[in-house]
Amino acid sequence: MTNTYNNVYINDTITIAGPYEAKGPLGSYFDKSYKDLYFGEKAWELAEIKMLTNCIEMLLDKIKMKNNKIDALISGDLLNQNISSNFTAAKLGIPMIGIYAACSTSTLGLIIASNMINSGVAKNIICSVSSHNCTSEKQFRQPVEYGGPKPKRATFTVTGAASALVSSKKSKIKITSSTLGTVVDAGIKDAFHMGAVMAPAAAKTIYTHLTNTKTKVSDYDLILTGDLGRYGKDILKDYMKEEYNMELNNLDDSACMIYDINNQEVYAGGSGPACIPLVTYGYILDKMRKGELKKVLMVATGSLHSQASVNLKQTIPAVSHAICLEATL
Repeated sequence: MTNTYNNVYINDTITIAGPYEAKGPLGSYFDKSYKDLYFGEKAWELAEIKMLTNCIEMLLDKIKMKNNKIDALISGDLLNQNISSNFTAAKLGIPMIGIYAACSTSTLGLIIASNMINSGVAKNIICSVSSHNCTSEKQFRQPVEYGGPKPKRATFTVTGAASALVSSKKSKIKITSSTLGTVVDAGIKDAFHMGAVMAPAAAKTIYTHLTNTKTKVSDYDLILTGDLGRYGKDILKDYMKEEYNMELNNLDDSACMIYDINNQEVYAGGSGPACIPLVTYGYILDKMRKGELKKVLMVATGSLHSQASVNLKQTIPAVSHAICLEATL
């Protein structure tokens, strides 16, 4: 399903990153970063809650708005029952829409917010996500203390939180269209190879968005996926060429941008709900505000597996949601 919008804007954003991300090539674009993974807390889960809460509080302070002026908080994370988002919402007292779309949660949140703003049922919505390397490893694989080896095709979950204020108030960044993705099961069972799992879903969403909006690949300055990693990025290019006869010459992937994947020990690159919004809200929007990019298709991807489904040796479905961002300079 593709929608177009007339009056939806991203007014402001806040990005918070962990120590690995701060040392990456985009470190200077984040609003805040932590020097360790505990953030002064006793557990990693508590650290993630603190990070997300801090991110939203910083955004509220930046936009100079009280909590009661925000119509809704749309938020999601990777932890069971969205505990980072739910505990944060309990503290802030903002009406809450909790969502889960794995690493594609950020664009799903933006789509829901855009539909609400465009229809007139809301004026100001905060969209947030978080992820933490150690909480994700603990939940989906093994605790990091276990020290289990990983294949090169694995990804490294980004530690970070990102928040955006979406409203009808005009700004330099406009959301002009979106495509809600279809869940795609490519028959892959390898929980380490997220790029291969998610690439077909990204391809379907990109093709659907271009078809429904009657646009071409060349109409966009950048098609930004997240987070396929170095191998998934190549798979997507090959898949688009074979399946849809399209060349993605303007493709980049947030998993390959947030880290120096040749020198940092991050395997195939980044992953996690915070990966693509950290890159987009920090680096990409800065380039758009400067006029260096005018039209960007933000295509987040999510692997929809769980501990249970992997242990049952089920195939891994994936989904991808897309948002079109345009500079209004």
